[in-house]
Amino acid sequence: MKFSISDTDKNQLLDTLKTANIEFQKKYPGDKPDRQPVHTVYGGANLFKSDTTVRMGEVALRNLQTYAPDFVTLAKVLKLDGYEHLPHLEKDIEKLTKKLDAMTEAKRKEESAWLAYSVYNKIVKKLQTEAVEDFRIDFEDGFGNRPNDEEDATAVNAAKELALGMKNKTISPFIGIRIKPFTEDLKTRGVRTLDIFLTTLFEETGGKLPDNFVVMLPKVTIPEQVVTMVRLFEIIEKKHNLAPGYLKMETMVEATQIVMDDEGRNPLFRIIKASEGRCIAAHFGTYDYTASAGITAKYQTMAHPVCDFAHHMTKVALGGTGIFLSDGATNVIPIGPHRGDNLTYDQLKENRESVHHAWQVGYGHTMHSLINGMYQGWDLNPAHLPMRYAATYNFFLSSYSDAVFRLKTFVERAAISTLTGDIFDDAATGQGLLNFFLKAMNCGAITEEEALATGLTLDEIRSRSFYRILEGRRKKN
Repeated sequence: MKFSISDTDKNQLLDTLKTANIEFQKKYPGDKPDRQPVHTVYGGANLFKSDTTVRMGEVALRNLQTYAPDFVTLAKVLKLDGYEHLPHLEKDIEKLTKKLDAMTEAKRKEESAWLAYSVYNKIVKKLQTEAVEDFRIDFEDGFGNRPNDEEDATAVNAAKELALGMKNKTISPFIGIRIKPFTEDLKTRGVRTLDIFLTTLFEETGGKLPDNFVVMLPKVTIPEQVVTMVRLFEIIEKKHNLAPGYLKMETMVEATQIVMDDEGRNPLFRIIKASEGRCIAAHFGTYDYTASAGITAKYQTMAHPVCDFAHHMTKVALGGTGIFLSDGATNVIPIGPHRGDNLTYDQLKENRESVHHAWQVGYGHTMHSLINGMYQGWDLNPAHLPMRYAATYNFFLSSYSDAVFRLKTFVERAAISTLTGDIFDDAATGQGLLNFFLKAMNCGAITEEEALATGLTLDEIRSRSFYRILEGRRKKN
């Protein structure tokens, strides 16, 4: 067989392309298999205590059980699939609940009430065991501008409380602080708080941070602000004999200038690149961003179209980089207007209607985020937590069967390629499909056993890497 291209010319061309391909893969390695929390809860630094997240879980559970004492009530408020067929009378609800309680999970899935029942019970379990996945000790909007002495003292106290929480194991699995932005007006205060907080924390813990600790830098608009954070991290690491790269950060998408700069370019990738590998996530600030877009306060919500535009621009800029993305917060708080123990019937009714309306808003916002590929968001109050998990569990459980089919088919294709010796170079797509199940398992929506329906083994699932799964199967064959 005759060829027009010589081996020498071909190899030279392909070697040149290899260099470009590898460079591209370094910039866009694909989705990370690491755990991403489904939310970040923000709380003023002045209010933070070592057991804050534990107490938040108690408040959240009480809120759920007060305004939805059973799964039927919640299903009807949120209009979960099959809610039309659920009973109305209390005795019939109790009867159905006992029936479902007595069933195996396999049998329960055959019932039309399965989804609503499962969502509710998973929420209860989550609030009892790990109500807060990620918490940010806030020195910015949640704390405000205060005298230097007061913020200094708060930074010291918050660091000591965090150290106590580390000792007592009462902090969330992900945690960090948000300092003031590195704008010209606030940069000095932001650096001062960062230094005081970390110095105090290291003194209390012997140079250790909690697992998954991160420093959030808000209102970033230019790469130089991130570069400054990196240089500060280097100074702190050297001072405390920490390994280079030990300190991690997040940035925030809060201004139109971070979506498009003065030259008409999206600067987000350059901002992430400026972190030299330290930035792990980009969080959207709903209310600062909508304000920067000229939206008046009445219409500043997560559902505004300018938010969807910002999300898509962020995903376009950072897709495939492995940077976690987070949506913003719902500011409608599910707390009734009337307080006290001796409320009238009308007051109790008004409370219930107010909370249920707020639930619908929060649930709708979270579902909108999930459908659009934003798997994390902000929560501002413990009362927000039940709806965070209601939407998250509904999203994963209602998509479970379709996701099983897609990943199982994909695994089978990969297996055929492995057996025939063909090259199967689509691990990034496989990782994306696998990540659905990893995210669902991480937040408690499904169990490891339920993920076995994909055709993967337990060891393969626990590897959290589709590339490793392919490599393992190739070695076996």
